[in-house]
Amino acid sequence: MALNAADAAPAQSFAAVSPSDSIPYTNRPRALYVGVQGDVVVQDDNGASVTFKSVPGGTVLPIRPKLVMATGTTATNLVALY
Repeated sequence: MALNAADAAPAQSFAAVSPSDSIPYTNRPRALYVGVQGDVVVQDDNGASVTFKSVPGGTVLPIRPKLVMATGTTATNLVALY
């Protein structure tokens, strides 16, 4: 898959994340900012979940999750970067 200029550009908008086990993103973020340290549980397109353990506050995870799961996510002040 070729990377176009829009995909490589910095985020242009932002939104607070409300973790949910059942409501997928309709507009997938290009990354997640973790404000306060903790675990971040995300789900991919195939329904597979993974836990990013003990993510330090101030970290930007360069991932495009389908869901940020409520169950198991202990990090707070999460922000989706679009």
